[in-house]
Amino acid sequence: MNFSNSLINWYLQNKRDLPWRKTTNPYAIWLSEIMLQQTRVAQGLPYFYSFMDAFPTVFDLAQAEEEEVLKLWQGLGYYSRARNLHATAKQIAYDYKGEFPDNYQKLLQLKGVGEYTAAAIASFAYNEPVAVVDGNVFRVLARYFGMNEDTALLSTKKTFQNKAQELLPIKKAALFNQAIMEFGALQCVPKSPDCSNCVLATSCFAFQNDKVNALPVKSKKTKVTNRYFNYLIMKDVRGFLVVEKRIHDGIWKNLYEFQLVETPQNVPLESLVTTIKDDFNPIQVILKNETPLVHKLSHQHLHIRFFELEFSNEIEAAKPLETIMKLPFPIVIHKFLEANYL
Repeated sequence: MNFSNSLINWYLQNKRDLPWRKTTNPYAIWLSEIMLQQTRVAQGLPYFYSFMDAFPTVFDLAQAEEEEVLKLWQGLGYYSRARNLHATAKQIAYDYKGEFPDNYQKLLQLKGVGEYTAAAIASFAYNEPVAVVDGNVFRVLARYFGMNEDTALLSTKKTFQNKAQELLPIKKAALFNQAIMEFGALQCVPKSPDCSNCVLATSCFAFQNDKVNALPVKSKKTKVTNRYFNYLIMKDVRGFLVVEKRIHDGIWKNLYEFQLVETPQNVPLESLVTTIKDDFNPIQVILKNETPLVHKLSHQHLHIRFFELEFSNEIEAAKPLETIMKLPFPIVIHKFLEANYL
């Protein structure tokens, strides 16, 4: 039995029961693919259900306020996906009259839709014979065929795309694409795969040549930057708090936060408190977490301290907690609010 048929047979026996696999609705498929970018299925699944309940059609999503979309996305991370999702929904609803483009090339014209997502929608919604290549597919192909090119290079991505396209059964495009991605997610996993119980083991280059841990090759590693966030929680005499929207590009754009003082390093607590008192003149300053919270993003580690500043007057910009909790926050701030103010 050849590679493609073996994968499809394995998939039919081992596939997970996932809602977007039970439909050819391009809206549901697009939504799931955007959500699952750099996100585990177990994490993304409840968000998929929440979005489909709140926005059952692309028109519902297009007509929503961005803050509503970001609030529902809260905790899923990579928030630019949510902003692009909302913008693309408007594009489809208004420019395309609610009809998704029905082929790969046209799908590429949508905002936030790259080659992978376009191929996934074209394949799963319309069974167009275009190969889907993600991290799982890279890994399966590299190990099985002994492809040792550096996957960080654009030229290599084209090589893998061509290989996947060559293997694609024309009449079973959607099935094969689902199969190879699922095989990478469940069987040919990044670390410690169970090769002794793999249907491809006898013909797998990596297993036969003891190269499983060496493939795929990826030289480029993300450099992690440490950042030091000091949040100032302005609390007025009514117990209302001041929050503000992050409007600049970068992490958490259009989410809410407390007033931020970012320092180049973890400055001594005493000097920071002195500066806060001099600049804002609160009644008192309370450090809410003795040990900084470390919030890890893919490319940044945020070291976060929260300071509560109490004032004896009313602050015009301050809002009651019930209003604040309806706003979209980075999940680390949302959890802090839940733990300390609810």
